Amino acid sequence: MPKVNLKTAAALICFVFIVPTCAVTAAAQTKASLDEQSLRAFLQTKADDKDTRYVAVLCDLNGNGTPEALAYLVGNEWCGSGGCNLFVLRKAGDSWSVVSSVSITYPPVQMLSAVANGWHDLTVHVGGGGARPGVVTLRFNGKAYRKRPLGPKASKKPSGEVIIGSWEDAKPLF
Repeated sequence: MPKVNLKTAAALICFVFIVPTCAVTAAAQTKASLDEQSLRAFLQTKADDKDTRYVAVLCDLNGNGTPEALAYLVGNEWCGSGGCNLFVLRKAGDSWSVVSSVSITYPPVQMLSAVANGWHDLTVHVGGGGARPGVVTLRFNGKAYRKRPLGPKASKKPSGEVIIGSWEDAKPLF
């Protein structure tokens, strides 16, 4: 049996196992970066206020393997005493389409394990503008989530994965 140089063996192991993993990770990061760029460009078409800020997250809400986007817009055009707008968006080719625009919401936004009509339930906080403060569950009705959340019910607070924690990390849209 021929002797194998230790340096050659180490290089071969790196080439066979590590390089493909890095390439897959780089490809996933590039796709996520392109999705974020196209999402930002799409949101810019919805806003006129150049001071608008946003928090966006990609997550698979309907279990089809393609991430949808949740975008929370912050600014004079999007917020009032009852909160700000949360957009649920679906990938449409190189751009995005609006599944839902939910007004008067506050973070944190959670994705629950419960599913309605194939989409995960979401929770948002409501309050201000005369609304009783609390947590509201948004259910998908087969076409969209409710445009305006109904007031909170006196029930146990649902737990789920926090996907938008606060608006403090909002980035400039323009």
